[in-house]
Amino acid sequence: MSINKLMADSEIMVSGIRIQIVRKAIKHLHLGVYPPEGHVRVAVPEHVTDERIRLAVIDKLAWIKKQQAEFMAQPRQTAREMVAGESHYFFGKSYRLEVIEQVGKHKVELVGGNKIRLSVTANTSTENRLKLMSEWYREQLKQITPKLLAKWQAKIGVVADDWGVKKMKTKWGSCNIEAKRIWLNLDLAKKPPECLEYILVHELVHLLERHHNDRFIGYMDEFMPKWRLHRETLNRSPLSHEEWEY
Repeated sequence: MSINKLMADSEIMVSGIRIQIVRKAIKHLHLGVYPPEGHVRVAVPEHVTDERIRLAVIDKLAWIKKQQAEFMAQPRQTAREMVAGESHYFFGKSYRLEVIEQVGKHKVELVGGNKIRLSVTANTSTENRLKLMSEWYREQLKQITPKLLAKWQAKIGVVADDWGVKKMKTKWGSCNIEAKRIWLNLDLAKKPPECLEYILVHELVHLLERHHNDRFIGYMDEFMPKWRLHRETLNRSPLSHEEWEY
């Protein structure tokens, strides 16, 4: 989830699985399987050969296939048409969309605990309705994040100089170590609140440890003992319709 300068990229095939190789200035090999379809990426020190990577992947084939099967079994939303009756997620809960055509300012609001009301002028396009919804999600994250950030910065003992929300297709969050800047994926507004906290803690911990090594895991265990459970919740939650790119 942190951003590091890539030294080189290549791909190999192992037992019919495409493996992306990312070479970095790191000491150990890190293998990950990513949503939505189980893309496999291996980060390795610059000097590691493709053959050594192939052997490492073969050793983890059973685990990789298990992770891929779990991703493929995740529920997926159909394409959003932004019409009345659709279900839309907000902080892990499903809401039914209510569309009101009116004269005046467009707005999105929660109604009665089980509806999201979208008020728009007549003939507003689907694209503009989606943009309106995205901006509403962005504002919700911007309202809740400062309090969470203050809580976890005090607990972890680090301070992010800047943070923001944007649409990201391959990461739930990222951290620019040098600038101390954190980015949160806009889709976290659709996930259970504990998922947002988990990602926020993950990125703040990168200000203590750049790499996903034993030291990093130790910090996560110290500050958020249930982080694996929250990660699992995030991995099980419904995926957006949009395709992810790698």
